[in-house]
Amino acid sequence: MSGLHAVVTGGGSGIGASIAKRLLADGVRVTLMGRSLERLQVQQAALGDVAFQVCDVGNEGSVTDAFAAAGDVDILVNNAGQVETAPLARTSLELWHRLLNVNLTGTFLCSRAVLPGMLARRQGRIVNVASTAALKGYAYVAAYCAAKHGVLGLTRALALEVATKGVTVNAVCPGYTETDIVASAVDNIVAKTGRTPAQARAELAKVNPQGRLIQPDEVAATVAWLVHSAGVNGQAIAVCGGETA
Repeated sequence: MSGLHAVVTGGGSGIGASIAKRLLADGVRVTLMGRSLERLQVQQAALGDVAFQVCDVGNEGSVTDAFAAAGDVDILVNNAGQVETAPLARTSLELWHRLLNVNLTGTFLCSRAVLPGMLARRQGRIVNVASTAALKGYAYVAAYCAAKHGVLGLTRALALEVATKGVTVNAVCPGYTETDIVASAVDNIVAKTGRTPAQARAELAKVNPQGRLIQPDEVAATVAWLVHSAGVNGQAIAVCGGETA
């Protein structure tokens, strides 16, 4: 792993920051990407020897510029994502487009940016952080589920394209994970139902048969395993305590 270069999108917090920390520990050179300069700077201070590029993964020009500045990429972790709840009848076209743009189009644009170099070197790993929402449906997040199902379809199609070319493409599908997204979900449950934050967290945790929230470092460990695993390609690895069993 020493000397390889990884880009982690959505690297300013949560799962992305944990993935960056794990890859650094494995000797990988890491560049964080995200929309918030402040968050990237905080992670750079916390992690130490990492570079960063401000990047809106859903914007083609921003992606082109960020990856040109980052240089050759051996490992791409498409972690940037966004979720927002709404019944389908009250899901605006703007919300639909925004969630598909960040979650699905961003994965496409970043993968397309690194793929020519990986193919030329006949070496590369693309790991897409999807969700259990790529494997099953959840009420009130139709746009998010559609986007994450699309990420899994993209993963499987691209994996077959590059199967003989030294590149693997896989997806990690976390369940409810201790991140800002879950914190927002807790706030939403509290606001809409009057439950306490502890009750709201317990409601999310019980979806996992283990009765707990997944921790970001557990997702990071799975990403690191996929980076090491040349024979695993086109797979969706659920990290959810058995929720999708």
